[in-house]
Amino acid sequence: MRVADFDFELPERLIAQEPRPRGDSRLLVVDRAAGTWRETPFRDLPNLFDPRDLLVVNDTRVFPARLLGRRDPSGGAVECFLLRREPAEPVEPVEPGELWEALVHPGQKLKPGTRLLVEDAERAPGVVIRGEILERLFHGRRRVRLYVEGADSVDAAVDALGHMPLPPYIHRPDTASDRERYQTVYAPAPGSLAAPTAGLHFDAVALAALDARGVRRAPLTLHVGYGTFKPVRVDEVEAHTVDPESYEVPESTAQAIADSRRAGRRVAAVGTTTTRALEHAARRGFVPGRAEADLFIYPGFEFGVVDALVTNFHLPKSSLFMLVCALAGRELVLEAYRDAIGREFRFYSYGDAMVIL
Repeated sequence: MRVADFDFELPERLIAQEPRPRGDSRLLVVDRAAGTWRETPFRDLPNLFDPRDLLVVNDTRVFPARLLGRRDPSGGAVECFLLRREPAEPVEPVEPGELWEALVHPGQKLKPGTRLLVEDAERAPGVVIRGEILERLFHGRRRVRLYVEGADSVDAAVDALGHMPLPPYIHRPDTASDRERYQTVYAPAPGSLAAPTAGLHFDAVALAALDARGVRRAPLTLHVGYGTFKPVRVDEVEAHTVDPESYEVPESTAQAIADSRRAGRRVAAVGTTTTRALEHAARRGFVPGRAEADLFIYPGFEFGVVDALVTNFHLPKSSLFMLVCALAGRELVLEAYRDAIGREFRFYSYGDAMVIL
């Protein structure tokens, strides 16, 4: 398949820069069997499911991974985007420190040996993060060592001083409100570099309505990595690869899915990250526990567990858009997207929602 077959024109004005209040989005309901779609308020979502259907959510939490600071001692502005904590090493003689894989800016100037300083007397008085770039890694990444002052741990200091890693298509700095809004309301497990954005629409009212309807809910945890923004740079779909992401399926969730399959009830994934984790787990026999999802889902894929999908509107020619097309069919999804664009639905992370039934 050609990547160009998954392209569409999207006016810049439809890329949502600010979120609506939770639950107030528009919802495009796509019926893949009938080949039709219609619009309804997101508040109507519970009525689209039957009692005993199962909704699986990704309970990962975004951490404020962007550290904005300066070179020490020269003072030049720097950014350190934390990607992944590495195994701890002892630091002599006394200071504890942590190794992280990170992206840095300006990359060409920040060579091994460069020291960084992050502090903000207004936001977090007395809290300081000091860093040292140790070596260059692949694809512009760096290995850095972080030390903290005025906080109990690196995690606490990052939480105090870091900025939310909003997607690159949101053309504004993060604000204090993004700390809450760029999270799902059911997110206890920090570790993501991006929100599982389909879940951003749910609030306590929506969850209570699902409960009242008798729709069951089960969590899994997939920490969304930087690869979620990885563009497809090949001409043929089959030549693309996705970066692996770690996930964990609790035993209770594996049991709930097994019960749903036996009872003939629908399993609905909230988001493409949940879908990837579920389908990867299905290929492992749904053994509870941790694994890494390296599954690239595109048309022709045979779904083993996911019957329905709640999702946002995705980038053209992206692996996420291809996943949606795999479930509902490329032509149907493209037609529905064109109609949504004509009716000025809001797109991407802070945009409106779609459900495929």
